[in-house]
Amino acid sequence: MKPTRIPLFPLNVVLLPGMALPLHIFEPRYKAMIARCISESIEFGLVLVLENNLAQVGCTAEIVQKLKEYPDGRMDIMTEGRSVFELNELIQEKEYYEASVRYLADNPEPAVSGKEAALMQAFRQVHSILTGQDWDAARSDPEIPLAYRMGARLPLELAERQQLLQMRSESDRQEFLLNWMTEFLPRLRHRQRVRERARGNGHGLN
Repeated sequence: MKPTRIPLFPLNVVLLPGMALPLHIFEPRYKAMIARCISESIEFGLVLVLENNLAQVGCTAEIVQKLKEYPDGRMDIMTEGRSVFELNELIQEKEYYEASVRYLADNPEPAVSGKEAALMQAFRQVHSILTGQDWDAARSDPEIPLAYRMGARLPLELAERQQLLQMRSESDRQEFLLNWMTEFLPRLRHRQRVRERARGNGHGLN
């Protein structure tokens, strides 16, 4: 059973399940929070804060590695997104926030024939242009919904990533990403052509 009261880290970031997120911890309250999470092997909740507004849906983060610890107590850690939750109550009894949360499960639904294949095709094109590398879905965690695995690698705006996080249907998430990539891919290809022309117009060797 996951705890329904967890430490909370409001941040200008949206974490998705399965997404890797490095963090530099420097504020005293969050140094204390992370030290507790490490010592008790518990996850903390990460929620988007934007213009002083706190999102009501977030994702728990597991600390998978302490990358570096500094003499003054600051540390670099690597986290990964785990479980989607909804905030019930914000608790201010410690130096850092805690929250009473309710974990959110996906709605059961049948697979939509053809959608996943179209999504994979679009994502592989976007990923190849962005990174210069092919993407192999089999190399990522198959227990994480496909849309989350893709969303973690796409340059979504914070509001778009938050919208993806809040959706409780994998079919809806896949449709959202497919529509997003359908609009994004022509612009991405155009930028790629402009960069290639700019490199070709230089005076040095290419």
